[in-house]
Amino acid sequence: MSEILVLYYSRNGSVAALASQVARGVNAVSGSSACLRTVPSVATGIGTRVPEVPAEGAPYVSSSDLQRCDGLVLGSPTRFGNMAAALKYFIDGTSSEWLGGTLRGKPAGVFTSSSSLHGGQETTLLSMALPLLHHGMVLVGIPYSENALMTTRGGGGPYGASHFAPDSSQIEPTPDESRIAQHLGRRVAEAALRLKGWER
Repeated sequence: MSEILVLYYSRNGSVAALASQVARGVNAVSGSSACLRTVPSVATGIGTRVPEVPAEGAPYVSSSDLQRCDGLVLGSPTRFGNMAAALKYFIDGTSSEWLGGTLRGKPAGVFTSSSSLHGGQETTLLSMALPLLHHGMVLVGIPYSENALMTTRGGGGPYGASHFAPDSSQIEPTPDESRIAQHLGRRVAEAALRLKGWER
């Protein structure tokens, strides 16, 4: 069985909803299984502490999740055209995995959500892709053979899956956004089956 880590940070729920669609795509591939994980919010060290276990949703990611996975799909809300600080903080702490080549040769994809349609989704996707390339991962995008890329009026593009969530009433992705996210999950899962053991 090939395990794909779907790792995300979600503040208001739209990225978590998109992560579920990515996981559906992964699970649709025979011999593949999605592992949903999240990261804690960044704490300043002053005031309330972040709980060791999330109150709801996916558990926090661990280094063993990175060791065990055969592929990684990374998701974050858009923050001024960049990934959220919580996800960046986690990635900045993966130098031991970088030194050990834990993720080298494994496929990866990216996804995001923003509250404005042109709020930096593509640059956020690219900001998440950069550290994955430094880890030696094989980046998987979404080809235009996925027809939803031509019909979507919200999120989704060749760099990765995305969701336009202008307010809290629109947390769930549209049918096109869901289809694109599932396509991304399937592509990463299929790539993982083909690349398993490569560069080992």
